[in-house]
Amino acid sequence: MSSTTLKILALILMFVDHIAQFIPGMPIWFHWIGRLSAPLFIYTMVWGLHYTHDRKKYLKRMYFFGAAMSVSNLILNNIIKSPYSPITNNIFVMFFLIGVIVSIKEYKKENPLEGKKMMIKFIIFQFLSTIICILGSMFVPLDNPIMLFSGLFPNLIFCEGSFIFVFLGVIMYYFKDTKIKTVNAYGIFCVAYFLITLAAGSNLNHLLFVDYQWMMIAALPFMLCYNGKKGAGLKYLFYFFYPVHIVILYLIGNFIF
Repeated sequence: MSSTTLKILALILMFVDHIAQFIPGMPIWFHWIGRLSAPLFIYTMVWGLHYTHDRKKYLKRMYFFGAAMSVSNLILNNIIKSPYSPITNNIFVMFFLIGVIVSIKEYKKENPLEGKKMMIKFIIFQFLSTIICILGSMFVPLDNPIMLFSGLFPNLIFCEGSFIFVFLGVIMYYFKDTKIKTVNAYGIFCVAYFLITLAAGSNLNHLLFVDYQWMMIAALPFMLCYNGKKGAGLKYLFYFFYPVHIVILYLIGNFIF
């Protein structure tokens, strides 16, 4: 499978998952197959980060779409207040943070001192961003303003997937070069997630109907089918389809509810 094919597969799975997120009465298995979507998108994203000719432009694009979506989410959530499911989706911010961390680590290999300074600046920024997000949620008289601030000031804690999926993206970048590395890194991550979920007191019913994120392990066979080729590209299809389909499903879900 090319990168484009994997993205299209992830897009379809994501669409099915979001149907269940925003429209009442959908079957639970929509969410189950949707667990494969984010890991596949992350996997193709780290390869895109690896191959891009202009990493700064790539990161700027991720930031722009993340910031724009955080603003549109806030507007929609407050104009059309959903009693069923508000919009909390913004995968662009997670991608941006993965890209920034990887880029700093790569820069640090060639320029250890400057790279260390950049990492310290990033940590300070995260500290300040966390404060801004918390204060914003306390004092801004709007529904879910923390999503706005975590998009404008990309934050590891409050981004979609939180630091756990940012960490997944970073390790996938450094273990992507061979299939055995991918199996080991992603497999260990998924097993660890499952064991932590069990340790938190989840029973079988909870694992199937509440915290079913562990099902993302099923994305691994598709990752192993990646042939290293870009495919048709269709870059901006994914950038625009993501926010547009969420807005449409949000409106449909609220109309039905």
